[in-house]
Amino acid sequence: MKARVLKIHPKDNVLVVLTNLKKGEVIEHNGNSYTLVDDVDAKHKFFIDDMKAGDSVYMYGVLVGKIQFDVPKGGRMTTDNTKHAADAYAYRAAKYEWHAPDVSKFAGRTFNGYKRSDGRVGTANYWLFLPTVFCENRNLDVIREALHNELGYAVTDKYKSYAKSLVDAFKEGADLGSVDITALQPDPKQRRVFKNIDGIKFLNHQMGCGGTRQDAKTLGELLAAYSDHPNVGGITVLSLGCQNLQVQDYLKYLKERNPGFDKPLYVFEQQQSQSEEQLVAEAIRKTFEGLVELNKLERTPAPLSEMCVGVKCGGSDGFSGISANPAVGYCADLLVGLGAKVLLAEFPELCGAEQELIDRSVDEATAQKFITLMRNYDELAHKVGSGFHMNPSPGNIKDGLITDAIKSTGAAKKGGTSPVVDVLDYTEKVKKPGLSLVCTPGNDVEATTGKTASGATLILFTTGLGTPTGNPVCPTIKVATNSSLARRMKDIIDIDTGGIIEGEKTIEQMGEEILEYCIKAASGEVIPKAVQLNQDDFIPWKRGVSL
Repeated sequence: MKARVLKIHPKDNVLVVLTNLKKGEVIEHNGNSYTLVDDVDAKHKFFIDDMKAGDSVYMYGVLVGKIQFDVPKGGRMTTDNTKHAADAYAYRAAKYEWHAPDVSKFAGRTFNGYKRSDGRVGTANYWLFLPTVFCENRNLDVIREALHNELGYAVTDKYKSYAKSLVDAFKEGADLGSVDITALQPDPKQRRVFKNIDGIKFLNHQMGCGGTRQDAKTLGELLAAYSDHPNVGGITVLSLGCQNLQVQDYLKYLKERNPGFDKPLYVFEQQQSQSEEQLVAEAIRKTFEGLVELNKLERTPAPLSEMCVGVKCGGSDGFSGISANPAVGYCADLLVGLGAKVLLAEFPELCGAEQELIDRSVDEATAQKFITLMRNYDELAHKVGSGFHMNPSPGNIKDGLITDAIKSTGAAKKGGTSPVVDVLDYTEKVKKPGLSLVCTPGNDVEATTGKTASGATLILFTTGLGTPTGNPVCPTIKVATNSSLARRMKDIIDIDTGGIIEGEKTIEQMGEEILEYCIKAASGEVIPKAVQLNQDDFIPWKRGVSL
């Protein structure tokens, strides 16, 4: 490691610690000496000035907190001595000039994707099962088990073998601890029947009836968005019949979203069927016929401008804003420079970064839409005794993200530096090349669910603590902020940006490596770990308070 501490911005009055430091150690940085008055673990910060109660704390060059009581120079930032604070924001007609990075290395490059009839290009080819109401979840589970096992999409063979081995050991009176899961291999006969279909996905959820009519409408628009997604080639819908979200409403939302929608779509309504057995059997048979036809579609070359990448962070730590997020942000700038689309969501995690994003907006209408969505969302949270300032989780705080403004300002780095060309409300479809903001909660699954609905065909998901989150139809790529995590949880991590912390790689180098991985993932040449694990997380947002 070439450095022990880092000052992110000249205006900052804290230093980020890159390795564990002990009380009494003297730290030299840029010609100044600091004697630590506390132990300071890696990812945390200490103050470079004597701080008085009411003083402002700056990080990333912006206000991130206020001091609650006097803290000496060299003291550690904690949740006791520092509370969330952020500057007010407003539209001010700033003239933002963006200098795109050099994209010559990627000029003319292509990825091999699935071209749809409307010209959009998917990075995968999925068949989608969706219920209009939670009452059909059990039928979806039955169908999933049947199709996944027989068509080669199941990933639980080793666990089934492990359970069987435990049963056999129990019957024989053997030591259960002697059964080693690592020695069990998946059934070698398990092979995919359809080589051009990447998976059969199921959108189980707990909505569709009860609740409010607004909930039903939001769900209908969300299911329509997933049906219209470029990574989806066909859809099977299961409906009970009496629920709030009627099939005709779902179909109406689908046509409103895409008047030329022409994918195979099969609808089965249980209250119109002769029996559950008939319903499930017909759904399986009809879907199998659709799979036979969909399997005829093959990957073909497409320009990188056809990519749409969502950027997300979860299980964040004190390194997120200085390694993985800026590296993903540089990748985002490269994509924008190549004419592609990038989606930045998680509005509760943009608290503190609002003014920068407003100043980067291409026009006043775009800025004002962002301001309105942010303020309405935050006001709703305050009405129930919460607020964006309560977003950091215990894990975030333990690993250095003391205030929401620190977390949010670092989180915004993954969106890069390009102009904000559009602001999308929940489930709105992305239409413009460049960086768009998408209104979603910060909650990992609600956010990935939302940005996929807007059209992301890949998601870059940064994490410092580790999370297995994925999405049913959008391949999710996990990017570790530190090498320790990448080594410890290698079964869920795809890319390690710890070299930035160690001083071995630059943000630009890492950003280019991330884009290279995206191209391979979009072409089906590498399969992200979340996809390998069938980590198909899907949570609709009811438009209530969720941080």
